[in-house]
Amino acid sequence: MLHTLAISGYRSLKEIVLCLGQLNLITGPNGSGKSNIYRALRLLAATADGRLIQSLAREGGLQSTLWAGPEKFSREMLAGETPVQGTVRKKPISLRLGFTSDEFSYSVDLGLPQNQQSAFARDPVIKRECLWRGPSRNARDLCADRRGPNLRVRPERKWEDVHVPLTNYSSMLTEYSNPVDAPELMLMRETIREWRFYDHFRTDVEAPARRVEIGTYTPVLAHDGADLAAALQTICEIGNATALDEAIQDAFPGSRLEIATQEARFEVSLRQDGMLRSLRAAELSDGTLRFLFLCAALLTPRPPELLVLNEPETSLHPDLLPALGRLIAEFAKENQVFVVTHAKALVDELSSAGQCVHFQLEKEFGATRFLGVNDFDIPYWKWPSR
Repeated sequence: MLHTLAISGYRSLKEIVLCLGQLNLITGPNGSGKSNIYRALRLLAATADGRLIQSLAREGGLQSTLWAGPEKFSREMLAGETPVQGTVRKKPISLRLGFTSDEFSYSVDLGLPQNQQSAFARDPVIKRECLWRGPSRNARDLCADRRGPNLRVRPERKWEDVHVPLTNYSSMLTEYSNPVDAPELMLMRETIREWRFYDHFRTDVEAPARRVEIGTYTPVLAHDGADLAAALQTICEIGNATALDEAIQDAFPGSRLEIATQEARFEVSLRQDGMLRSLRAAELSDGTLRFLFLCAALLTPRPPELLVLNEPETSLHPDLLPALGRLIAEFAKENQVFVVTHAKALVDELSSAGQCVHFQLEKEFGATRFLGVNDFDIPYWKWPSR
């Protein structure tokens, strides 16, 4: 379980540190920074797949994702006596991401390359990476330390230099995860790779989930829901079929989920109260299909270390949101989840769950901040120096 999430210099997230729980709810008006927290989590996940730099490039590159405000707000700026203006930059350009967890914790610091003559001079490079045991970082718990291309690891008590120079655009999690000399790196990489993100399920008329598809055992739903029928059938056979039936009843009273199978081909259908036949996937509304996607994601027989849902209320009728909230809250009893949402009915349902940590965002001088949080509520975090 993640205990702390730290982000510095990413879009509107000038400097934030979140103290996390089992169920983490992110709300706020448009433009307050909700999507930036979601994207920052995705960037952290990209370090374990070797896609960190490519992910930043798709967002417009490092310059487009950096905090665009001044390095420091003067007292006069905060008081409104002078306009917000640029100040002399004293610190190096930096985008930093990190988290603490029960077993291992991690941070990465990105900056610009020193070789400005290269055609890739705008590509960010990794300046520093650290991996340590447990939630609190101190010298004795540090087990892998990377500065630029140089990496040292500490499998036992003594530091050992790794004589394999790292490329400046790839994480040590993917460049060097030797199960003998650096088992912690391999464990961290595999842990992060287990994180699951759902932000876009295809419900258009050509969506794979609306067609008859060849299926195999599918304990993990695809990110776009393409293998929905196989994922639901997997839950019925090796997962919690009772919970799936209850979720369908909660959302659509009197309805029953049916998975038609013929020669390894699967199709979702829903028999609704009063109908003389089942409605095939191609006939289901976008909202009904989307709720089935969320059932498959939240009732997975192989729950992830972390599940992140970005605006799960999209296309759902407000009457379905309490049922969705109950489904998410039940998942969060055993697993950690992030929910980014606008929907008040979903917020109300999740807020009533005992383990919910609610972050309400707003913007002040272009920077994301948390409503009702003072400096004493922010967990301790110190970034490793370069």
